[in-house]
Amino acid sequence: MSLTVVGSVAFDALETPFGKRDKLLGGAGTHFALSASFFTDVRVIGVVGSDFTENEWQVFKRHNINTDDVEVVKGGKTFFWRGRYDYDLNTAHTLETQLNVFETFEPKPSEESKNARLLFLANILPMLQKQVREQSEAEFVAMDTMNFWIDSMKDAVIETIQVVDCVIINDAEARQLADEPNIHKAAKKIMEIGDLRALVIKRGEYGAALFTKDNYFAIPAFPLESVFDPTGAGDTFAGGFMGYLASQVEITEDALRRAMVYGTVMASFNVEEFGTERVDRLTQDEINERFRHFKRITHFEEIPFEQSNSASK
Repeated sequence: MSLTVVGSVAFDALETPFGKRDKLLGGAGTHFALSASFFTDVRVIGVVGSDFTENEWQVFKRHNINTDDVEVVKGGKTFFWRGRYDYDLNTAHTLETQLNVFETFEPKPSEESKNARLLFLANILPMLQKQVREQSEAEFVAMDTMNFWIDSMKDAVIETIQVVDCVIINDAEARQLADEPNIHKAAKKIMEIGDLRALVIKRGEYGAALFTKDNYFAIPAFPLESVFDPTGAGDTFAGGFMGYLASQVEITEDALRRAMVYGTVMASFNVEEFGTERVDRLTQDEINERFRHFKRITHFEEIPFEQSNSASK
């Protein structure tokens, strides 16, 4: 079982009501890979500069993540993002973006990455996503995108959707992509863009929804009292989702639903501390316990209500 992700490997600087960090390991490819590594073998396709130190590489090594396809540009600087969250942690305020080596990033997947069973196209230029997908032999391919690409190059986003099996986006992006305010109507339009097997719509603190050709499944977010940093939560969700699917012999409706729960569980750990700090020291036992807890709080018995004669009087 194997999984390849193409996406950003970056440095972040963050300010939230609960603290501040001047330099953290981040990027969509990083958050995804860390999360997925608890379920399957992961390979990352990305680019960094000479400022990427052994401390950062060790995070990947601790989780047996293959970084052979992460290009190092000598003399270059790694992609950098600085952001701020106020008490509404659903909204990130970008203070600074330095694309650096990521600006000219051209994915160069090795044969091993091309032959991975599953592929995730994290949020990068849609033309690059399509290029990587067309080189891949993966049996199940999922993609992410963002409002900027939908607004500026919607046709390219649609062309990429047409060659993947699954789209994982948030509710605002789904509405924008479909030009439809109702999320269920939006989902139907997106499913019809290509031959999608699944569409996952993330709803932040309100959970996530799974749409397939014949079914609908929704789950809440895991209840947390302490949320410190939501950066990378969506990519961590995607990593748990795709990582679990990669561990399964067959991708069935039931497997997709369990993957939704594992994605939610992984995202819940991610937001408890800054950057990759919490997921980096996570254990399999903690994941399994939270999965079981999630099952308990969402389970109910099917006992149809029957009005008694006394109640009807």
